[in-house]
Amino acid sequence: MNFLTIGHRGVMGVEPENTLRSFVAAQQAGLDLIELDLHLSKDGALVVMHDAEVDRTTDGTGPIAEKTLEELRTLDAGRGERVPVFEEVLDAVRTPLQAEIKDVAAARALAQLMQRRDLVSRVEVSSFHDEAVAEIARLVPGVRTALIASLPHFRTDSSGGTPIGPDVVERAREAGAATLCLNIRRLTLEVVEHARKADLRVIGWVVNTQDDLRLVRALQLDGATTDYPEIKRTARFTA
Repeated sequence: MNFLTIGHRGVMGVEPENTLRSFVAAQQAGLDLIELDLHLSKDGALVVMHDAEVDRTTDGTGPIAEKTLEELRTLDAGRGERVPVFEEVLDAVRTPLQAEIKDVAAARALAQLMQRRDLVSRVEVSSFHDEAVAEIARLVPGVRTALIASLPHFRTDSSGGTPIGPDVVERAREAGAATLCLNIRRLTLEVVEHARKADLRVIGWVVNTQDDLRLVRALQLDGATTDYPEIKRTARFTA
């Protein structure tokens, strides 16, 4: 299998994250897959944004869930870009997408859209939440899913340097995921080997330097999620 390069929120290292501008730039850079994040607006639109609040990435404030799509459209998401909805991304780029959902409600809304537009072959669905992965798999037969992990499942804080445990492989299998997307700073060879025995694909994130790239290559991962388009070019030559 070819080594995949996945654009993180487009190419967020050089363009405003999760905007059409960023996604088009990722496609022009030749990235194999484009990753993005989905939340539901107050009126049920599938909005493309990473955080639950608009504060960090726009000139507005407050939770997405408390704003209508019309209200979200008034915000500047960077360089004059507007907050897109998922269907606009589908129309703007041809590159396959990896859509991260934040909860079961978003899974259900995405399932309806995937069925209406026949997106099973074009969209892979990912989540940190096992139940969201399981729900989209239940609702959309044949959908490709990925479980994302950064810290051990029992931890609720970001302190320390504890590695991801091999239990993440069992979690992925139980949720029906075929891929694990794992934080490279918490990744161990033990987890990779355990995933291989379970026939799971393993993607590392976030890979932004040559040292990062050498690590994921040494671990023989299937791909890397990156903020920068240059990783696509250098990945070809990194053994």
